[in-house]
Formats: sequence, C-alpha cells, structure tokens
Amino acid sequence: MSEQEIEAALREVPGWRRNGDEITRSYGIRYHGGVALIVHVADVERLIGHHADIDLRWDNVRFGITTHDAGHKLTAADFDLAKRIDELAQAHGAEALVD
Repeated sequence: MSEQEIEAALREVPGWRRNGDEITRSYGIRYHGGVALIVHVADVERLIGHHADIDLRWDNVRFGITTHDAGHKLTAADFDLAKRIDELAQAHGAEALVD
C-alpha cells in the first residue's frame, strides 16, 4: 500500500495506531475475558488466513497487525482484520485503550 492508501485506511479504523509497518490497538478486558476474545479472534483469523500478533496481560490485550507474507508491510488485509477485531472486542465488552 502507498502512504496515501495507508493514511486513508487508518481513518477507517479509528483507534488503531501505526507503528512503522504495523498497526496496533489495545483493549482493557480482564484476563479470562481476554482469553475468550483471543479465541474468537483466532477463529476468524483461521477462516480468513491472516493473523495478528497478540499480547495478553492481566487486564488488557494488545493486537499488532502486519502482513508477514508481504515482508512485514501493511496491506488491505491488515485493515480488514482490524475492523473484525474491533467488532469482536465490542461484542466482548472490551474497552478501547490508547496505545
């Protein structure tokens, strides 16, 4: 994706932040709720063939997305997954945090 395409895609996923060639977002959620959220995200990831890096802590979970197969560059698939994660996080009652 070009820089302009990335900037436009970021506007479509408010709350996600760019960190180099990765987009990230954290959610406040208790540990066991975070585990359940991760299981649902992993199921969707399996279906679409695209995966986030996930960091689970006691009271939050952080997702980092880049396209490994594209040399760790941002692609449209990353922003699609971000939207899906947002929907699942909302369904689990996770609170969006500022990275």
